[in-house]
Amino acid sequence: MQQHVSKSAREWQETTYRKAREKVEERKVQFTTSSDIPVQPLYTQEDLAQFQPQEQLGYPGEFPFTRGVQPSMYRSRFWTMRQYAGFGTAEESNKRYHYLLSQGTTGLSVAFDLPTQIGYDADHPLAAGEVGKVGVSISSLEDMETLLHGLPLERISTSMTINATASILLALYIAVAKKQGADVRKLSGTIQNDILKEYVARGTYIYPPEHSMRLITDIFKYCAEHVPRWNTISISGYHIREAGATAAQEIAFTLSNAIAYVQAAIDAGLNVDRFAGQLSFFFNCHNNFFEEICKFRAARRMWAHIMRERFHAQEKRSMMLRFHTQTAGSTLTAQQPDNNIIRTAYQAMAAVLGGTQSLHTNSKDEALSLPTEESARIALRTQQILAYETGVADTVDPLAGSYFIETLTNQLEEAAWQYIHKIDELGGSVRAIEKGYLQSEIEQAAYDYQLSLERGTATVVGVNRFTIENEVQPEIQRVDPEVGKRQAAKLAALRQRRDNEQVQNRLQALQDAARGSKNLMPFIIEAVEAYATLGEISDALRHVFGEQREFAAEL
Repeated sequence: MQQHVSKSAREWQETTYRKAREKVEERKVQFTTSSDIPVQPLYTQEDLAQFQPQEQLGYPGEFPFTRGVQPSMYRSRFWTMRQYAGFGTAEESNKRYHYLLSQGTTGLSVAFDLPTQIGYDADHPLAAGEVGKVGVSISSLEDMETLLHGLPLERISTSMTINATASILLALYIAVAKKQGADVRKLSGTIQNDILKEYVARGTYIYPPEHSMRLITDIFKYCAEHVPRWNTISISGYHIREAGATAAQEIAFTLSNAIAYVQAAIDAGLNVDRFAGQLSFFFNCHNNFFEEICKFRAARRMWAHIMRERFHAQEKRSMMLRFHTQTAGSTLTAQQPDNNIIRTAYQAMAAVLGGTQSLHTNSKDEALSLPTEESARIALRTQQILAYETGVADTVDPLAGSYFIETLTNQLEEAAWQYIHKIDELGGSVRAIEKGYLQSEIEQAAYDYQLSLERGTATVVGVNRFTIENEVQPEIQRVDPEVGKRQAAKLAALRQRRDNEQVQNRLQALQDAARGSKNLMPFIIEAVEAYATLGEISDALRHVFGEQREFAAEL
């Protein structure tokens, strides 16, 4: 008997698929992505009827870079394997960095404590109880020298997750490199330096937007001339996603912030092709496997068009969206923490299939504390197994041409463009932030997700399903509660032996420059080289710039 063969997807749904559903019902869930894009039971060439492979897909290393920014991708070199680390004192963190390098990590990623992030020294009253807790405490060049002791700065790439005080930490890094005798022009790495997402999603800002943007463009100018291999900003969707945004919002809000930075640099007199090649991005990799892969592909394509058509960039590198990825901290659970190894592995694979240039894999115990040495090693081994054992790095963009992947990439791009057009209508990213638009959109997405958990329409294994009673928690990393006192004592001794007259002269020179229009980076470098502290430099700028308070929503 001749078997029925469907002529179209619609016919298949109305015959073969319908009969199957009559026998076995589908799961009672909403088949959608995090961005509320419906997921169909099947994708065919009919879903790509308007698809133009030459223009929308292209080839790796060629515009619009949908398939990757490098022609050979991981066939030539694996992504940089970073492990975000830093806690307690500079001495403790330095030991962890040497350990990670000995275990095969190929780049450093420095976590700073909250006082360092918001411009307070370890002995400031507001730093009490927070010194060394969520990262390493850095108050002076002396701390930075200890942190980087024995690390070959010319040969390793260092990422520093720092924003409001990014100019100071970069100055400290440059000063240590000079003392080591390194060629500053050979330094490579990244400072996050993305203050707009701090106003939106994270909160570690100090100064009002106008002055923060000046510091950022001063860094662009300084590094273009003096530290050409340094990525001067890592425009971050990561924290936007951690705050509750969807994948489409992560793309849109990140690229809108990037547009604001590029425009600010152009307004400050920089040629777009002079600095655009030093821009990098930082994305989250969440749980929805295919959506995350498509998110990276869509973001690359969108950025290429933005740089070519909005900013008229001419250089190929200016149009490349190069990015670091971190697996999603917000998906980690305190319950059954071993499950986090599995979550992280899938997220890491999605990042690699999406074409990341650099990757951090979260440790299993990060919902409970800073990672132990053992859990950090497992997280690194996750990347190494992915690189050396799975074969996913053997060909470029292996999922290209999939009906589902290409359709979802297009749908995410369309959804992200709708947000960007809305932000443009509001006057750009800075104005949209001041109006509270980005914040309110993220808050609504986070609220909707929390409701889905409470109603049971979304599942988190070990939290609202498949739970264990009387679970025993593992040993966790603990920071010495006396670290703050030790750091304060070190600062007191430093202030006794440094040339305090020279420190005051350089802080005054920085204040005078801040009142004018000179590039502030040389003045900050001179201040840190005199052993002015991070808090003193921040206060000098506070005196001129003032402090930003939280925005009140206008919408």
